[in-house]
Amino acid sequence: MTDDTTGGPRVHALLTDGTTVRIRPVAPADHDQLQDLYEEMSPENLRLRFFAASRRSAELAADRACTRRPGYRALLAERSGQVIGLAEYDTGGAGTEAEISIAVADGLHHRGVGTLLVEHLVSAARAAGVTDFTADALSENREVLGLFADLGLRTARHFEGPEVRCTISLAEDDTYLTAVEERGRAADVRSLRPLLRPEAVVVVGAGRKPGSVGRAVLHHIKAGGFTRRLFAVNPAATSILGVPSYPSVSALPRTPDLAVVAVPAAAVPATAEECGKAGVRALLVVTAGLDPDQARALMAACRDHGMRLVGPNCLGLSNTDPDLRLDATFAANHPSPGTAGVAVQSGGVGIALLDGLSRLGIGVSSFASLGDKYDVSGNDMLQWWESDGRTELALLHLESFGNPRAFSRTARRVSRRMPVLTVDAGRTDAGRRAAASHTAAAATRTMTRGALFTQAGITATRSVGELLEAAALLHCQPLPSGARVAVVTNAGGAGVLAADACAEAGLTLPAPTPELIDDLLAVLPEGAAVGNPIDATAAVSEDQLAQAVDRLTRHAGIDAVLVALVPTAVAAATGDDLVRAVTRASGPRPKPVMAIRLEQALPVELLPATDGSTVPSYAEPQAAARALAHAAHRAAWLARPAGTVPDLDGVDTDRAHAIVETYLDVHLDGGWLEPRACAELLDCYGIPQLPWAWAETEEDAVLAAERLHGADGRVVMKGHWPGVLHKSAQHAIHLDLRGEHQVRAAFRDLQTRFAGLLTGVVLQPLADRGTELFAGVVQDQVFGPLVLFGLGGTATEVLADHAARLAPLTDHDVHDLITTPRCAPLLFGAQGSGPVDLQGLEQLLLRLSRMASDLPQLAEADFNPVLATPGGVTVLDARVRLLPRRPQDPYLRRLR
Repeated sequence: MTDDTTGGPRVHALLTDGTTVRIRPVAPADHDQLQDLYEEMSPENLRLRFFAASRRSAELAADRACTRRPGYRALLAERSGQVIGLAEYDTGGAGTEAEISIAVADGLHHRGVGTLLVEHLVSAARAAGVTDFTADALSENREVLGLFADLGLRTARHFEGPEVRCTISLAEDDTYLTAVEERGRAADVRSLRPLLRPEAVVVVGAGRKPGSVGRAVLHHIKAGGFTRRLFAVNPAATSILGVPSYPSVSALPRTPDLAVVAVPAAAVPATAEECGKAGVRALLVVTAGLDPDQARALMAACRDHGMRLVGPNCLGLSNTDPDLRLDATFAANHPSPGTAGVAVQSGGVGIALLDGLSRLGIGVSSFASLGDKYDVSGNDMLQWWESDGRTELALLHLESFGNPRAFSRTARRVSRRMPVLTVDAGRTDAGRRAAASHTAAAATRTMTRGALFTQAGITATRSVGELLEAAALLHCQPLPSGARVAVVTNAGGAGVLAADACAEAGLTLPAPTPELIDDLLAVLPEGAAVGNPIDATAAVSEDQLAQAVDRLTRHAGIDAVLVALVPTAVAAATGDDLVRAVTRASGPRPKPVMAIRLEQALPVELLPATDGSTVPSYAEPQAAARALAHAAHRAAWLARPAGTVPDLDGVDTDRAHAIVETYLDVHLDGGWLEPRACAELLDCYGIPQLPWAWAETEEDAVLAAERLHGADGRVVMKGHWPGVLHKSAQHAIHLDLRGEHQVRAAFRDLQTRFAGLLTGVVLQPLADRGTELFAGVVQDQVFGPLVLFGLGGTATEVLADHAARLAPLTDHDVHDLITTPRCAPLLFGAQGSGPVDLQGLEQLLLRLSRMASDLPQLAEADFNPVLATPGGVTVLDARVRLLPRRPQDPYLRRLR
């Protein structure tokens, strides 16, 4: 999004046919084009729009759209500098209800212009406090009535003769987000067809001599057997590698869908502009080293001409569909056709994944090296794989996220249909500065990314090798129903190693039941030890081992079987092939079976099975256990229904916004709320706080202490001044004060030690005993609000016992936050004192999430400690920091 001279933000977005339009506010200079928009309409469309066919209506409508006034907003859509649509709302200068109207150029109906404009108008209206749109239409105007009905918002209709009065509630819910998401997905997939299923491709910059990247890509496309038209552009050649070459893109005998750009960085913008003017629909820029001006010019050409872009600085892209066979990369080898979709930012990681998937026999459906990721992202590729009918496994290597909240919604949906795996790149933040609060200190990049992956159902691995290990299992074996593993081996030591690896990965090895012991002893050789691990001894035959594995997979108390094998002279002498025992099955196995072969040269292989499937075999027990743990986590995620964001009572959003705006009107750069405003903000969301009082003088402190807990009550006094954060660390707190004398002494002590700083003190009754917890939120500019929870008190940062989830929190997210930290047993009564108020704890986290979601200006909130007892949950100390940030709609359809 950028700002221009037209008076506001402009964005580019996709229509239903995959073409690009620009949406921006109307400016006075648009008057003539807007008048033309109406004047070029047919008389019938003018009648439907204005309830009459007067040409005077066009001028009046343009006048209205170009006149700025309170409560009015108009957005237009334009393509190639030509206005093709207008949407406007008007509150009449007051109130929360606005009348809406829409106009779309003749010949451009049914392409989603009006719907896209209304979505953007809805987002703008919500930000301005508008709650409802109204519109009058003729009952025969099926197009506009259908547009309103299909938005996904609650719409009421009232018929009055030939007219219909529509009232549209702008309240955001999942139904509307899903409808927007589906429209965006369909448009996105259409826009990617020129990239991933082009009918004609041109390589611009292919040299005549070996050694250039452009020539390498051209050779790869031709050698890969591309089934469509292929051209080259080189002014000095008529043919390169047997491919016809032309002096320019405009000289080609047909317009290509996809142009591969491999020219020097300085020539990239001009090449992109030439491609756009010629009608090219997509660019793959492999060139690296663009400076900021060149980058801006490249993106301007792509947006102005509606081209999707992969790159720059990338390895290329591939689609192995036998009907297409496009390999526009300069990797050493062609990827094998298969079912894994791959998207990476690093070309080196891409080559490793392509080679690994080909070696395993999984193969690749399509591949995109995103490079510097100016446009096409991992989110785009997920939506393509969701729709291509070939992809069964999605593999990602993303170093950054353009819109994590949109990515999260897409990934949650796609993960329900296929495994989505990623290498968690960029986990560390070595240059992180000391944080100002406990919350900020806890909100590491690792924790933020981990929350995103966990909530979206993404399998996050720590290396390319681990990614391939997990992919191998997920590709060929059913998911386990749980984490209960049986280890069977022909060598006791190998079984112990496998058992240790499973335990370290969070898997369990249940003891066999008496019935299972009898069942296994009936087929295993004499001397076998039927525990877990199960030592079948070196004397076990192929048939005996196969029967044991089959019986384990049929047992209700086992979720997966791990067979650890070592080569022995005994098996060699008898001609038994113990590996074949693992791959041989009497029928389809309902549970995953895996092999560990310590002598195996490759980290992971897929062994052909007798039923036509494959069995994963690992060289290291740890690799097998990690892969199985990933599969168990995926199974658990799929088994749990999607969570919902509960409705909360007692929330006063309007008052909260007023508190924030009042503070930021005075503190233009933001800052920490003083205690009274902070308490008032928490009260807007029904967050329970310990009673407190504010005092600026010694006498006020004494009176406040008496009011809080009587003349002999025990109180706490906390010093306050702008910017004070860790009161305990600065010894700005006095505990267990009794009576007037001690209150006066404590006040004088703070006043003396913090002279020139102290602005007042907060007094509270001494809290009862309970479990001290910590809850907070950090508003990440990229990821959105991150809610953290864990052990509180002075040990918060030392023990770092925290869990995190991205807001808005669902009921499932809250459950995970409470049960994930190591301190969780304390909350459920592990010390015999009974559980704390778990419902109150859930409400606290949900209300904190709601506050952060409502207020983009809330940079961070820090509740520490939060006291949890069986009788309730109370915030003892709260800090809130605000920054002057404008709200942004993360789900609004727009290109980067």
